[in-house]
Amino acid sequence: MAFDVFRRRTHLPLQQARQIITAALAEARREELQPLTVVVLDDGGHLVSADVEDGSGTLRLQIAQGKAGAALGFGVSSSTVGERTQGREAFVTGVATASQGRFVPIPGGVLVLDENREIIGAVGASGDSPGNDQACVLAGIEAAGLGAGLDAAED
Repeated sequence: MAFDVFRRRTHLPLQQARQIITAALAEARREELQPLTVVVLDDGGHLVSADVEDGSGTLRLQIAQGKAGAALGFGVSSSTVGERTQGREAFVTGVATASQGRFVPIPGGVLVLDENREIIGAVGASGDSPGNDQACVLAGIEAAGLGAGLDAAED
């Protein structure tokens, strides 16, 4: 039996998430990269959409989610998180444990920003080198007409 419910406000709709993923994967194919896994999380860290290319490794989904999660958790890209936490192994281990693995501080996780430069989600990719993963994510976000959040200090 159906009943009425209140709807949650969506800041990053499925259509835009799919657009990001499609463009990120197209960039990976254009560059002839290894098979990628790309995820889009909303601003609360919940999965909006994900694609796993044929041949992508079995842990790539969790790694991509961890990259996006690191970006959301710290308010900068996962590459920036990695740079800022170098030499702080105990901190990184603690955060990875506290987040139940949703923290991978290497390039490939980028914040998605709206027209006011506020976080509406994050994208993570895994499968090739971290730099190539990040380049594909940036291409996807740009193709969707949204802003990419790397490092607020440099913005």
